[in-house]
Amino acid sequence: EGDAHWTPLCPNSSRGNPPGAAAAPQWSSGGWRVRRRRLLNKSIETVCKEEEEKLVTAERIKEKEEPNEAESPDAQLAQTGSIRPTVDLMQAGEEAQMSAGDLCSHLGSAAADMTQQISAENCYEILTKAKREGAEGVKQQVYRYMSDHYLQVLRSPAVYGRLTAGEREDILARRMEGRKVLAVAETSEVCDRGGSRDNSRPQSPLLPATDDSNHRRVFCLDPETRQWEVLTNLPEEIPAKGSGMCTLYNYLFVAGGIRAHGDGRSKASDRVSCYNPLTGQWSQIRPLSQSRCQLRLVSMDGYLYAVGGECLFTVERYDPRTDRWSPVAPLPKGSFAVAHEATSCGGELFVSGGSLFYRLLRYDSRRDEWEECPFNESRRRSTDMVAHRSLVYRFDVDRERAGVSVYKYNTVVKVWLGGASFPLDNPLPFRCTVLGERIYCVNRSQTLQFELGEDREGFIPEVLPSPAEARGALVPFVLTLSRDKSGPIF
Repeated sequence: EGDAHWTPLCPNSSRGNPPGAAAAPQWSSGGWRVRRRRLLNKSIETVCKEEEEKLVTAERIKEKEEPNEAESPDAQLAQTGSIRPTVDLMQAGEEAQMSAGDLCSHLGSAAADMTQQISAENCYEILTKAKREGAEGVKQQVYRYMSDHYLQVLRSPAVYGRLTAGEREDILARRMEGRKVLAVAETSEVCDRGGSRDNSRPQSPLLPATDDSNHRRVFCLDPETRQWEVLTNLPEEIPAKGSGMCTLYNYLFVAGGIRAHGDGRSKASDRVSCYNPLTGQWSQIRPLSQSRCQLRLVSMDGYLYAVGGECLFTVERYDPRTDRWSPVAPLPKGSFAVAHEATSCGGELFVSGGSLFYRLLRYDSRRDEWEECPFNESRRRSTDMVAHRSLVYRFDVDRERAGVSVYKYNTVVKVWLGGASFPLDNPLPFRCTVLGERIYCVNRSQTLQFELGEDREGFIPEVLPSPAEARGALVPFVLTLSRDKSGPIF
């Protein structure tokens, strides 16, 4: 391979230049070596390109010879469950996981397996490739993956930041598709809350207390059969007592709580867990900035708010786009040691509490300020508080009179409306959530339904059962379960 085997064509060669011609450039032996390599590489690339074109031509001829073969990617997907690749790719080696480029080149893999191959790292590349090749079926698979793993996509600027506004709305709308169902989670409260400030609040004193050693469950109510089904178990890492729960983007979030240690001491937790009902998986998000017990967790305008806690006035807000908690204006000092209830209404946060009398505070997120709302005539601690449209509903259970009083606060005109009393055969404390035009009031004994409407409001005669053998207190919320998922179909 030495230079002695090459005869440079230069002005000093035996052939020389024609008379009057410009002198040819002088080439050193090193320069000729570089030029030789470039020519060889270019020749190899040309040969590979010609071979690839032959393969493509042969594949097209083969497709035309097969009368039953579908031409479009969508038709192929409908008939065979996969999209035929245009070029047979040689496998360089067996890999445990395909890269984004390999996966985009293999859009011919089975549609049933596509979801398993898509990941948060390669989903946008696959989507781009599917758009370019007109593979509508694959594109819909990617959108479904983004919807099912919405939080992961939301946290990724490389994915969510490159989606159009229409695509962002679409994947969130897909996540909320299906039937909304009533769900409850088993938990315990450190301090029981009662119908008055002097009474305790176990949801049913006739039933045994929860056993922390047993797995706590999440149930959902089948709206057709009126039967409760076990949806999932709460992970053992979640404290059994004093946690706050709420839903956001069709995820269930569980934050804080208190856990007993082997030495008999208890410690507040900063852990925050998240359950995805579309995948059936639990995960962890960033912990609270401050450990909290008996906090209230509320979702509002795409954020989570962790309000107070035992002897805490601080409030922090979680942004799922950045996976970060940040402090906001604290509760006014001297307001109450523990926030009893909290809810959001019309883009504002409402928190109630008090020992000698009932107080309602309103948080304005635009001004990052708290203000006192008008006092209510009741001196009892409310059983629970929820919001529907522009009204905040407060429920006070009176065991002595075997009834419940319902008060309404109009957040627009900022006045309390007259309370109404309703008799109850079994006046036990309960927790509430809103589903459609009804407020469901749940405890371990029964599930009451409070109908909402301008003409008529009140408890309807139908009483739904509670989950059989439920333990501890039940915290209700609403989830949307997809119709095409395995497990209970609602």
